Amino acid sequence: MLHEYREIITKMKEDGSANAHFLKIFERHNELDDLIEKGESGQIPMDDVEIEKLKKEKLLLKDEAYAEIIKYKKENDL
Repeated sequence: MLHEYREIITKMKEDGSANAHFLKIFERHNELDDLIEKGESGQIPMDDVEIEKLKKEKLLLKDEAYAEIIKYKKENDL
């Protein structure tokens, strides 16, 4: 998720600046990514509607995480 911000995300995690909300978003996004991959590959039985629902949730989380990253960048003059 947001690979172009990997350094900032790492910094947020390392220096404790990542709030609990961001960490929850980040974790849930990764869980959804795994579920979607398993659903699409057939490892977990899932129909197209379920997969699309998970993809939409994942996209919303990505937008939310992006907002948190931008806020962190502004607060830390990065």
